[in-house]
Amino acid sequence: MSSPKYSQLLLLGAALAAFASAAHAEVRVLACEPVWAAVVNEIGGERVRVDSATTPLQDPHYIQARPSLIAKVRQADLLVCSGADLEVGWLPVLLRQGANAKLAAGQPGNLEVAKLVSMLEVPTSLDRAQGDIHPYGNPHTETDPRNVGRVAEEVARRLAAIDPAGATTYQVRGADFAKRWASAITGWERRAAPLRGMEIVTHHVAWVYLAHWLGLVDVAHLEPKPGIPPSASSLAQLLATLAGHHPRAIVRLAYEPERPSLWLSERLTIPALVLPHAPAATDDAKDLFTLYDGVIDRLLKAQRP
Repeated sequence: MSSPKYSQLLLLGAALAAFASAAHAEVRVLACEPVWAAVVNEIGGERVRVDSATTPLQDPHYIQARPSLIAKVRQADLLVCSGADLEVGWLPVLLRQGANAKLAAGQPGNLEVAKLVSMLEVPTSLDRAQGDIHPYGNPHTETDPRNVGRVAEEVARRLAAIDPAGATTYQVRGADFAKRWASAITGWERRAAPLRGMEIVTHHVAWVYLAHWLGLVDVAHLEPKPGIPPSASSLAQLLATLAGHHPRAIVRLAYEPERPSLWLSERLTIPALVLPHAPAATDDAKDLFTLYDGVIDRLLKAQRP
């Protein structure tokens, strides 16, 4: 018969083994943008540990390749990024310094959203005089929730490949999310039907997928060229070109400056809106579902007389 002390040691050993097994099963994920981090959390649940390289208040075009991010690259099993050169200014540095073979292009640990969706605004020619043009198309795919659904499907597949022991978990969570997401999209499209044909002005060319989804008409941008900040003279010229249009709102991302939007808003007497592009981009965007609720709520309110 074993002694009480021996039994306690066996229990402690079993507990430590279970803890070690759970820790080993945890999949580390680095998302370049918070919207993709939210998708991974939906699919992975407690089996994943997700970090986002950027916050909703940071422009993902321009961040520093900090040592803390290099460390996260070294630890990651899966990298999820928008791609299409959105992160070209810093991601290659992270990957080079992180030297993580699991995240190399073509590996299951490297997921580029742009390769999963139908890209819009793919240029037929490249000229730096046109501004910050992305050669593979507009990378702001998250503004159409149908693209988010496609990413969620692929995330479930990648996590199962990386962590076979959790494959059933990812399959079940992925199917549940897909069902809830499809229902939500149907509801959003029904509510947003009155928005079709609504003219908007945007700060940056970040809402092309939203416009394509809901039938909005993006008539002008505050930036004279993509990535070029608006100036007093460019805004005055923009105001003149809008004489033949009737936009109902000026739209910007949470990290974009508000002064140009407010300037034009005062002169056109239309609202300047911050539309959420990721969870926590606005106070009411608590998760992926309330994110698109917030987008449609703001646009519908702006459309009303």
